[in-house]
Amino acid sequence: MTVTVRPLPDSQFDGWLAAESALYEAERRANGDAPDVAARKSVESNETNFPDGRPLPTHRLLEVLAEGVPVGTLWIGPLDESRPAEWWVYSIDIDEVSRGHGYGRAAMSLAEVVARDNGATTIGLNVFGDNARAQNLYRSLEYRVTAIQMSKEL
Repeated sequence: MTVTVRPLPDSQFDGWLAAESALYEAERRANGDAPDVAARKSVESNETNFPDGRPLPTHRLLEVLAEGVPVGTLWIGPLDESRPAEWWVYSIDIDEVSRGHGYGRAAMSLAEVVARDNGATTIGLNVFGDNARAQNLYRSLEYRVTAIQMSKEL
């Protein structure tokens, strides 16, 4: 199995951003944010990371390919522009029909290569509490827990 990444074609960017924004908002709601808070956080993320409707120059928006066929997307870049060596996996999404074949694992390894090639010394990510599958993948890739947020319905 050969998994590679390449820049997401410009023709796919608008559709990707709309879908990514909706998914981020839905994940925030599913993990405890009120609908208005989730919507606001999605808008704030877009304003910060996609000024003028385009990704920050230091970010990499990549298409994940298996044997040359698109199977998902990967968005990585510095967590904070003032700390360019601290990179972040903002999003990794393997198409539903392509999950379970090791493409996510391979894409995460490629994320490390791309980050390192761009001067990163660390790479981190956030995983929502209800995503046990992703948590298990990241643990197996030797990511360590650096914070845990918890909540309780009242």
